[in-house]
Amino acid sequence: MNTPKRFPRIPLVIILVTIGSMVFVRSLPEFERNLKSWLMAGIPLLSSLLLFLWFLFTKRYTGRTRLIGLAILTVLILGLKSAVRVDGTIDGTGAPNLVWKWSAPNQPQAPKIESSVADESLVPVFDPRLVDAADVPQFFGPTRDGTMKETKLAREWKTTPPKELWRQPIGQGWSAYSVVKGLAYTQEQRGEDELITCYDLLSGKLIWAHADKAHFSQWQGGDGPRATPTIDQGKLYAFGATGLLNCLDAATGKPIWQRSVLTENKLTNIEWGVSASPLVFEDKVIITGGNPKGPVLFAYQRETGEPLWKAGDDQATYASPILATIAGKRVILSNDAKALNGYDPTTGAVVLTHVWGGDKWPKASQPVIISQDQIFLSAGYGMGCQLIRIKAETDGKLKAEEVWSGMKMKTQFNSPALLGGHLYGLDDGRLACIDIASGDRLWKEGRFASGQSLLVGDLIIVQNESGSVHLCAAKTQGFEELGKIEALSSKTWNHPVLAGRYLLVRNDREAVCYELPVK
Repeated sequence: MNTPKRFPRIPLVIILVTIGSMVFVRSLPEFERNLKSWLMAGIPLLSSLLLFLWFLFTKRYTGRTRLIGLAILTVLILGLKSAVRVDGTIDGTGAPNLVWKWSAPNQPQAPKIESSVADESLVPVFDPRLVDAADVPQFFGPTRDGTMKETKLAREWKTTPPKELWRQPIGQGWSAYSVVKGLAYTQEQRGEDELITCYDLLSGKLIWAHADKAHFSQWQGGDGPRATPTIDQGKLYAFGATGLLNCLDAATGKPIWQRSVLTENKLTNIEWGVSASPLVFEDKVIITGGNPKGPVLFAYQRETGEPLWKAGDDQATYASPILATIAGKRVILSNDAKALNGYDPTTGAVVLTHVWGGDKWPKASQPVIISQDQIFLSAGYGMGCQLIRIKAETDGKLKAEEVWSGMKMKTQFNSPALLGGHLYGLDDGRLACIDIASGDRLWKEGRFASGQSLLVGDLIIVQNESGSVHLCAAKTQGFEELGKIEALSSKTWNHPVLAGRYLLVRNDREAVCYELPVK
């Protein structure tokens, strides 16, 4: 009489450990969703491999059975490899989007636009509705701090909902809009042309386009430019994803000068494409560089494009430089790969280096100036956040000391904004409020994934990664959603722009403009 075989202990242990590991990973309160998603996928794959290795070497099955199992698995793997391709990522976690090779591309191609220069006489005349507009001449708001202080939005969208003014296809890329005098400027990829485009704010009509034969593509980050144009004194400055820095006439799109920053400085591109939006002040245009480690910031003469200086000894990453006065000293702050660095605006000399967060993961969040001597830093990928205090040294340099640090604001692509003594931003995809003095998180609610946020008075406009736009209250007592628009319907990493009462949102395939109710 044969004794029935018991359930094998090794597979049982592997299965139980797998279940326990997944439950443990999901239970970690401050473990970021991008790392969590990779582990939640990787643990079952590792367990499946261990189970298969056990199957191959166990004596519970005959050699013939094990060979048949190996053959079946080999056929399945080869079949999937020949039938499946990666079509970008599912979302900001970086998980690959697997599709059948014969399926149509997920990214529709916007119609090709030819390079064109506008006749100033054809630029739309002033529209009376533009009295409700406001200029946003650069990335991350008029003052590059993620806030719109003057606009007074209505707090209720049910009885007076936002009005859609126009909707149209747009090229690929993660640029936002700049808006000046009723014209909206952005960057986009259409085929092999990297474009700088100018649209009428109220109608969406194309005014002019400037095309360069350039195309950046990365399987996780997608195609096209990442930065946002800067408009200053009638000129437009735009930095493309392959390192082309253009200066154009803002009214007509007529080229003034161009520099190929990476090529001229013998640099290679960073992993997800150069992303810093130009910082323009006085006679300078400041942008970041690429690889390898070395000069990070590059200054060009704003009228001619002639190089002024290059500075730093770090590596470029994905945040944009800002101009600030901190501890009584005027500096350019750049959240570089290894450190927050401060540069003298005139010479580029490094006057501050605060190493934080490591250099193995991207830093895309803007530093936030809290006070005359305090700066808030944040990032995703396990780096968390910290508040630092800056002191002036006798040699003219600045020194940073940590006030507090923690994992209560993990921003990834998002940058928080300051209201009173509190910061509002997306902590691992959920809207959160941080008390600056203590570093305590007062609340954390909603699910906006790798989205963006913009502080408008005591309100917050949140761009959900999935495309919807949410109006939330900026208050310390708790999360409150006041309204919602189903604006877009696919992955959206672009920052929303509010020009007075006109809200511009876009992603890598569609753009839409809303007129919002105001008080």
